[in-house]
Amino acid sequence: MNRGLWFVAGAGAAVYAMVRGRRVAEAFTVDGVQDRLNGLAVGARMFRDEVAQGKAEAETQLRERLSLTPHGRPELTAGPTPEQEGRG
Repeated sequence: MNRGLWFVAGAGAAVYAMVRGRRVAEAFTVDGVQDRLNGLAVGARMFRDEVAQGKAEAETQLRERLSLTPHGRPELTAGPTPEQEGRG
């Protein structure tokens, strides 16, 4: 029983090492490195987009809280009509 247990443990360790070794070897091939770099580029783009979206949301909230208009320009509003001013 004891020898059988050690045999199974050794065989399991060997299979595990072979699978991990194959994955490491595949990661360092040209295609593997290219896949990792493409994944890194996609992650960087997603991070950039999330930061830009958060920045825009924060700016909008701040402008609403401070009652500012976009870009600091005052908005045109309808003024009094000539009849209301007494010129009509």
